[in-house]
Amino acid sequence: MPIKIDRTITARKLVPKIERLFELSASKILSIEKTWKPADGTPVFTVKGRYTSRGWTEWTQGFQFGAAILQFDATGDEQFLEIGRRKTVELMASHVSHIGVHDHGFNNVSTYGNLLRLMREGKLPPNDREREFYELALKVSGAVQAARWTKLADGTGYIHSFNGPHSLFVDTIRSCRALAVAHQLGHVLMGEQDAKISLLQRVVEHAFNTARYNVYFGQGRDAYDVRGRTAHEAVFNVSNGVFRCPNSQQGYSPFSTWTRGLAWAVCGFAEELEFLTTVPAKAPEFRDRRHRESVETMLLQTALATADFYLANSCADGVPMWDTGAPNLGRLPANYLNKPSDPYNRWEPVDSSAAAIAAQGLVRLGNFLCDRGDGKHGALYRQAGLTVANTLFSEPFLSTDPKHQGLLLHSVYHRPNGWDHIAPGQKVPNGESSMWGDYHLRELALLLWRQARGEAYLTFFDYTKP
Repeated sequence: MPIKIDRTITARKLVPKIERLFELSASKILSIEKTWKPADGTPVFTVKGRYTSRGWTEWTQGFQFGAAILQFDATGDEQFLEIGRRKTVELMASHVSHIGVHDHGFNNVSTYGNLLRLMREGKLPPNDREREFYELALKVSGAVQAARWTKLADGTGYIHSFNGPHSLFVDTIRSCRALAVAHQLGHVLMGEQDAKISLLQRVVEHAFNTARYNVYFGQGRDAYDVRGRTAHEAVFNVSNGVFRCPNSQQGYSPFSTWTRGLAWAVCGFAEELEFLTTVPAKAPEFRDRRHRESVETMLLQTALATADFYLANSCADGVPMWDTGAPNLGRLPANYLNKPSDPYNRWEPVDSSAAAIAAQGLVRLGNFLCDRGDGKHGALYRQAGLTVANTLFSEPFLSTDPKHQGLLLHSVYHRPNGWDHIAPGQKVPNGESSMWGDYHLRELALLLWRQARGEAYLTFFDYTKP
């Protein structure tokens, strides 16, 4: 296990670093708010420290405004609540009804969902009309996402990516939170002839098929079947619903592991485990107790496998290279995984955004296991997540330059397409930030800060309690 887990670090010990993080975060949110023009599109990643847009799909705007809401949650500074509230109302409606993407959990749970959560927690004054507005947005968003459905030969299905009905992305497991929230709010997707389609059923089937086709379990599926490895995309024949092959859009190859996709799986499956604990044991989506237990087992085994692979393939400080099979890794020192990551190496970039996403998943998986009485394994994953957090909350990953609009440095977007900025004198992308990296760093910090302060455990769900 290349990562060197710090067994002594705690959320409480990280408080000084978290406080500094949110101090830096404030000025960066305000800088983007001051300089960004909505007509230019959605900010995606930085070039020379300034946020720029990159048309592909509009999947990052929820992180932009969700960041301000998280900032308010952490600090109580109402100027950030005003930004998050106002911009959600002004600019997020099109994302609620966007039928062309698989990103509803990213955009809408980060905005409408966080606002509703704050109201339910009493951090916003009660307002029935405002609450109903957030709830309606979340219900519609979950149903729209669930309608992107491809049916497989065995009668189950999956939410297909923006590439089309043939495409199952590993990313979408975390975006399934949109369906989970909508289900918890009592919503269903209405189909032809008024068929009522359970959103929970679609969450379960999508998770099952993501585990089945995008995650490997070391069972000889192909020559590159290593337990916990993930494929970015699974490709199907939509005429008969049969799996054809793995693929990768943002990774190096279908048979290597793009580490941000891996991180989405680590975090997404851990969160779905937490969500499942809120679902009644006799929910009609489960045939019987054995079926319910098999679903939980599937989620847990997938979370464990992907977490183990992440830990084995990150550097000693918990930050991974952007892809485990990137072509120039052989030019790095033979023992590079046993050392702290080097964002400024000459051959291949690291991806700090993958680390921020995975760290949260590791903490959640560890907490879940501890709650089930498995303190030994739970402590291992939780301490691993805290170790990664400790790395990211410090330089050279934490951006301390007031002129740089990013918060988390050394994030990578799309290496194969060459979209990431390479500074003069550098050979690979480094020193830049992304909306998803910055958001997930803040979300990770908020999760740990609330724990350290004895506040309610941060989840994306459970909005039903006033």
